[in-house]
Amino acid sequence: MNILIEDAEKLEYLTSDNHWSKKASEGKNFGATGAAFDVAKKEPIGKFNIVFYISQTKQFINMDHGRGKGLAEASPVVENG
Repeated sequence: MNILIEDAEKLEYLTSDNHWSKKASEGKNFGATGAAFDVAKKEPIGKFNIVFYISQTKQFINMDHGRGKGLAEASPVVENG
């Protein structure tokens, strides 16, 4: 059972050394959706998915989703004048 964190916008997977990879096979296996969700909420990413990855068939099953800490969104500048 491979439970991975997927950056939903970049379609990359968090690895064991806290980098991101396009290859699901390089993603860190969290073993449980709750553990993956707790870590994902603290990552500096926007939307994320917690996915079950079946390596033998290269299939994905979405288990959960949410938002990480992400980057602060800039507010539009309003000029008075």
